[in-house]
Amino acid sequence: MENQKTQQRIKAIYQMLFEMATGNLSFRILKTDQNDEVGKLSEVLNNLAREMHDIILQSGYVNPHYSYQNLVQTTFILDDKFIISSFNAHVPEALYYKSEELLKADFGKFIAPQSFNIWNQKKMEASLDDNYHSTVQLIFITANNKLLPSFCTISRLRYSDKIVISSITTILQELLSDASHSIKIATEKQSEAVVMQNLYDYILNHLEEPLPTLKELSVLFDTNEYKLKLGFREFFKTSIYNFYHEERLKRAHLMIRQTKIPLKEIAIMNGFNTYLNFYKAFKKRFKYAPSEVDRGPNEAV
Repeated sequence: MENQKTQQRIKAIYQMLFEMATGNLSFRILKTDQNDEVGKLSEVLNNLAREMHDIILQSGYVNPHYSYQNLVQTTFILDDKFIISSFNAHVPEALYYKSEELLKADFGKFIAPQSFNIWNQKKMEASLDDNYHSTVQLIFITANNKLLPSFCTISRLRYSDKIVISSITTILQELLSDASHSIKIATEKQSEAVVMQNLYDYILNHLEEPLPTLKELSVLFDTNEYKLKLGFREFFKTSIYNFYHEERLKRAHLMIRQTKIPLKEIAIMNGFNTYLNFYKAFKKRFKYAPSEVDRGPNEAV
C-alpha cells in the first residue's frame, strides 16, 4: 500500500512537469503529511511554478492555463440534523480542512455568509420533503479563508434520513476569490498584462454565472471598455464572449465524461438557462449531442 501511494505521488510530479511544459503554471501538487524526498521535490516544483507565474506577469506577458484539469467531485453525507457523517476523499483537499475537523461538524460551518440565507432555506425544504432534490449554488469558505463557489445537488436518500450533497469543485490554490469582494481586482499600478490575466482567471472561475457586460467588467477591473476589449483579443486571439462561451462548453464536456451528474443539471451548472440552449450550443461546437458523449462507468441512471 505504501509503495502504491509513493507511485501516485511520483506520478503527480510527472504530471506537474508536463503541465509546466505546456504553460499551465496554476497546477499544484497537493501536499501530504509525508516529509520525505518526494514531498520536498513536490514543494520545490510548486514554488518554481509560482515564481515563474509571477515573473511572467512582471515581464508584461500573460500565462494561459487550463484550470479545470483539477476538476473533482465532492460528496457530503449529512444526518437529519445536517451534521456531516461522511464525505469522500476530495472534500478535505477542496476545503483545506483535516478530515477530523470535518467529521461530525455542522455542514453550515463551512458555508460563507453570502450563502447563509440560501442554505437555511434549503435545510427547511429538505426537512419537509422525503423526496427532496434540488440544485443550487453555495459558496463555501475554506480553512484559509478563501471563498469557493460551487453548484451543489442536494438530495434525500430513499428509506433513510440521510442527505447527500454533491458538487463539482475546481481546486485552484492560487486562483480562489478573496473573501472580500469590495476590493477591486486591478489597480492603476498594474500592467495591462496583469489586468488581462486577472480577467482570464475571473472568467474561468465564474463559468456558471452570466457573463457581466463589458461596462461592468471594465468597472470591476478598473480600466475602460475599449482597452479591455482590445487587450483581451490581443493577448488571447479571441473575444471575451467567445472565450467565455467556449470554456463553458469545454467544461461541460469534461463534466459529462468524468461525472454521473444528469445532463440537465450540467447545463445549469455551466450557466445555460435551459437544456435546449445548452443542447444547441453543444452540438454546434462538437458536432454531436451531449447524450452521445461516452460516459463510461460513470453514466447517470
